[in-house]
Amino acid sequence: MSDADLKENLSEEEAAAEAEAAQETESLDEENRLKPEFVRSVKEALDDEDSDRVYDLVEPLHPADIADLFELVDADERLTLARSIRDLMGVEVIAELNDWVRELLVEALPAEVVAEIAEQLDTDDAVAMLEDLDEEDQQAVLAEMEPEDRAAIESALSYPEESAGRLMSREFVAVPETMTVGDLIDFLREHRELPTEFWEVFCVDALHHPVGTCALSWILRCPRNIPLYDVMKRDQTLIPVGMDQEEVALRFQKYALISAAVTDDSGRLIGQITVDDIVHIIQEEAGEDTLLLSGAGDGDINEPILLTVRARLTWLVVNLATAILASSVVGLFQGAIAKFALLAVLMPIVSGMGGNAGTQTLAVVVRAIATNQLTDSNTWRMILREFRIALANGAALGTLIGLGTGLLFGNPHLGAVIATAMVVNNLVAGLAGILVPVTLTRFKVDPAVSSAVFVTTATDVMGFFSFLGLAVLTGLA
Repeated sequence: MSDADLKENLSEEEAAAEAEAAQETESLDEENRLKPEFVRSVKEALDDEDSDRVYDLVEPLHPADIADLFELVDADERLTLARSIRDLMGVEVIAELNDWVRELLVEALPAEVVAEIAEQLDTDDAVAMLEDLDEEDQQAVLAEMEPEDRAAIESALSYPEESAGRLMSREFVAVPETMTVGDLIDFLREHRELPTEFWEVFCVDALHHPVGTCALSWILRCPRNIPLYDVMKRDQTLIPVGMDQEEVALRFQKYALISAAVTDDSGRLIGQITVDDIVHIIQEEAGEDTLLLSGAGDGDINEPILLTVRARLTWLVVNLATAILASSVVGLFQGAIAKFALLAVLMPIVSGMGGNAGTQTLAVVVRAIATNQLTDSNTWRMILREFRIALANGAALGTLIGLGTGLLFGNPHLGAVIATAMVVNNLVAGLAGILVPVTLTRFKVDPAVSSAVFVTTATDVMGFFSFLGLAVLTGLA
């Protein structure tokens, strides 16, 4: 081929690449999200049963954007979309799909097709795809897989959910520490079955215990004749296979890890976890705690409606019970309220402000517990800190509401009562906001799940009781 022909072919390839990039850019907005008009075009093509048009629209997209597209179309259009894009529905797209969307598509595919997809995925991604299937469907897929792949996935599924064993990948490079740098380079070049992407090589002893790591940059820059035990990094963060994924994420964040070795109970190297997996975990855990605090369930907009209703209704029923408890406290003072109706007007202010203050403290404390900022070593310091904050906020709010009430209604006595009640309830809110989650943590209960119920109950009950009780005690009513 002449130089002119070669240049012409290169120009054509560059032009095609530029055209593809331009088309992909047109489908995304400035925040790298699929444009509404693009999604409408895809949906119109699906309605017209124009598979070729759907394919042409979707082809330029990145696999992650194709996964987003599945979330943006209606649930009853997702199977049609999968059939229309055919070979574009690769393992990269499957790995990026939302859990609920992936489960819908996987359940609709034949077992042999799912098995073929799973065999092409990394172990951790294959486990994520299969773990939510029914036992019968799961076994049907595993039966279609090659023995080696099946054994790896069954081993991963034997570990607890959200543990390092489920999260780890079994595709890693481990070599004896006695190997030289030159031998390692030759080994990496000769063995085609090694992982295609990795950042460091694990060095192991005769019992397959990890003793150090070698970054690829070190390997490429060291002379060939140097043994690995002279250049490897001996300090490493080992992840026990049963460790919770949230704790794994905290270790990656604390020690700025790119990858880490996973060990079994005997200390043998059995897998690795990489930072790309941790990014997803951090995102999931951060959103999970927020949703649990509100009792909103899984919080995924792709979750089936019945599951969402069940999750939310459970906590709403609990909140109903606590509301009845708070109203019963008000009932104790119905005689006083009948004599002095302004009490009924003002008492929601005390309980409402206490609830807001308690929620603020609770959010800070739950986050501190989740990120290991709050431990047994500084619990009392944190309690005293929140007590001072609550006292300062209560005094400021009490002064404002007390002066305002006294001037507005021309009743300094009423102003003093509501100001004192505001201080008391803010103190209760601050202490409950830290003591409730800390106590639940001591009893091995997730503080994000049930703390809000106890804190809001405490602030409602004490808000009504302090305000109405002081009004009766001081002779206001």
